[in-house]
Amino acid sequence: MTEKTAVETTNRSYVEQARNHLWFQNQQYADLTNPGGALVIEKGEGIYLWDVEGNRYIDGLAGLWVVAVGHGRSELGEVAKAQMSELAYANTFDFTTPPAVALADKITSLAPGDLNRAYFVNSGSEAVEIAIKIAKQYHYNRGDKKRYKIISRIGSYHGQTAGALTANASGYAVKAPFEPLVPGAVHVPGIYCYRCPFEKTHPECDTFCARTIEDRILFEKPETIAAFISEPISIANGNHVPHEAYWKTVREICDRYGILLIADEVINGFGRTGTWFAMEQFDVVPDLMTLAKGISSGYIPLGAVLARQHVADAFLGGPDEKFASGLTFGSHPVSTAVGLANVEIIERERLVENSASTGAYLAERLRDVASRHEMVGEVRGRGLLLAMELVKNPETKEPFLPEDNVAGRLTIAMRDRGLLTRTGNLLYVSPPLTINREEADELVGIIDAAIGEVEKQIS
Repeated sequence: MTEKTAVETTNRSYVEQARNHLWFQNQQYADLTNPGGALVIEKGEGIYLWDVEGNRYIDGLAGLWVVAVGHGRSELGEVAKAQMSELAYANTFDFTTPPAVALADKITSLAPGDLNRAYFVNSGSEAVEIAIKIAKQYHYNRGDKKRYKIISRIGSYHGQTAGALTANASGYAVKAPFEPLVPGAVHVPGIYCYRCPFEKTHPECDTFCARTIEDRILFEKPETIAAFISEPISIANGNHVPHEAYWKTVREICDRYGILLIADEVINGFGRTGTWFAMEQFDVVPDLMTLAKGISSGYIPLGAVLARQHVADAFLGGPDEKFASGLTFGSHPVSTAVGLANVEIIERERLVENSASTGAYLAERLRDVASRHEMVGEVRGRGLLLAMELVKNPETKEPFLPEDNVAGRLTIAMRDRGLLTRTGNLLYVSPPLTINREEADELVGIIDAAIGEVEKQIS
């Protein structure tokens, strides 16, 4: 048996064992052995990953918009080890720990405005769930006990727990098998300037998409609305960057009717868009902000909700006013210790600034690729949160259909050249924030060649 055959056998055995015993997330088991199917990743360093066969890939999606500081940061492992040796767990219903206090102090110092209270959870979905609960009890404590509805935008993604899934209005969020969900979901059109749902163009539209939210509030009755939630830049809804007036208009509408504004920065936050938090770019302070992913770079599960002072003040008083929620692993000492070390790396190595500068360079290079390929309709995003929209016809913006199998073709073409990312009618480009220009050039070269190959296949 040759060395190559031995390695391939090992890879096949992993896949077969996984099919027999591991329940894959959001995948059909029959697809695991198809071309472009299961890939067993063994190690990572910087922006690169290696599979069990020793093949190297650029991580073009930073895991899942997660790994800010790059793979293979042994110092984060050392922090986890040290904290586990000192204190692995504490009952944070009754106590707190130094890492939780330190991380809360750090991230609130970086957050915009008076977002100065941090509630730690274990994931982005939990962060959204908790933010929704905070919003509802905020109004309840103030005597507005009919405010239970949550407004979200069509196309936006907010997680998979019951409350988060209720707020979801994305194609990624399969709801039918789990309905009925939590009552009170209200959906309004999202931002999709490339294909405006109102068939308008900026600036003549005067942010019509934002102003229509007020109509829905009035229809539902303002006294029933607890919060409006959205990503500053919605990944699932096309990666469109709103015009500056959009978020200011939404903020004004929420203030007019006493509705809390929740910014879902689970993906946007911690430098991904070229600032610490995306809402900074729109000069708007939300009432609540959900965080995860980049807060720990995926080295350990961690998420958070940040609240403004006036929101936190609504929970002062007696036992009935305290926030009626808790998680066994919330404010976990090991998670918060690793989170703090991760944020310090982002700060020390100026990765937010690198996201802005290298992201601008990468976007320019991707637009150069777009100019050579008719199937690329547009490149958009901020920082290292970029995407390319793929179309059959750039003039009509006609999208590819599932039977065109653009996702499958491109996935294989990119993987064969050493790039892993998510694609379909949108090709996402969001590598770790540590990427440099030389690595960006390598990434762009692979995308250019892969798109060229797929264009020949479908022409």
